[in-house]
Amino acid sequence: MSKWPALDKIEMIKGSLDEEEYERRLKKLQNQLLDLQIHHMRTGGRAIIGIDGWDAAGKGGLIQRMVYGLEPRSAQVWRIRAPTPDEQGKHFLWRFWDRLPAPGNWGVFDRTWYGRVLVERIEGLCSKEEWQRAYREINEFERTLTDSGARIIKLLVHVSEEEQKKRMIERLEKPHKRYKVGVEDFRNIAKRKQYLEAYDDMLDKTDTDHAPWHVIASDDKLQARLAGLQIVVDELGRGVTITPQELDPEVAAAALKLWDWKPKNGK
Repeated sequence: MSKWPALDKIEMIKGSLDEEEYERRLKKLQNQLLDLQIHHMRTGGRAIIGIDGWDAAGKGGLIQRMVYGLEPRSAQVWRIRAPTPDEQGKHFLWRFWDRLPAPGNWGVFDRTWYGRVLVERIEGLCSKEEWQRAYREINEFERTLTDSGARIIKLLVHVSEEEQKKRMIERLEKPHKRYKVGVEDFRNIAKRKQYLEAYDDMLDKTDTDHAPWHVIASDDKLQARLAGLQIVVDELGRGVTITPQELDPEVAAAALKLWDWKPKNGK
């Protein structure tokens, strides 16, 4: 039996933050993320962060704050859209294997391989046999990655039906946000009941010890962003001790030769 209640029954994170408190906590989490990223760059660790959720749930805003301040060459963000004609001729996981981060890098997926059991299931883009089989295939995919040392963090961003409607209307009313809205969004929103069922099945069948789900349920964008960043910090920080990087003796020798520079206190 899944540890998750039905998605629409999960208690929402409540409360509000003033801007100063939000910025203080945000900056602290971003600094922690940078420390963890540098640790992975030094040790060759890999992080795979997958983010799914409703349209207008705040996925983009969460990702923006997550990667802000990171070393950009070692963090890739993949915005997953419909498969290209070339990708359609391959197994649905192929395009995700092809985007996995190299050792020392982080990969952030804005929508994920779970599209097979969400939109593809609901829109009839694959057969029932294919999306039902996908739960096992996805679990095996994630287990293969974690067995090889990768860290997988899966975030599901949830908002209420009322808040989703409010945010979509705001996008329609503000010209600089209209690019975020497409006809397909309304088709998806109209099928909320079907998506709730698909999300519940997904949580039930793919919440594993090696790659657990984390649900961020909040109609408050600021609370949701902080909650998401805290989860990533906690998950990537498990078993990790952050220590200052020691000065490479060869680098120190080069600086001494060129500038007559010596480290303070010999360190």
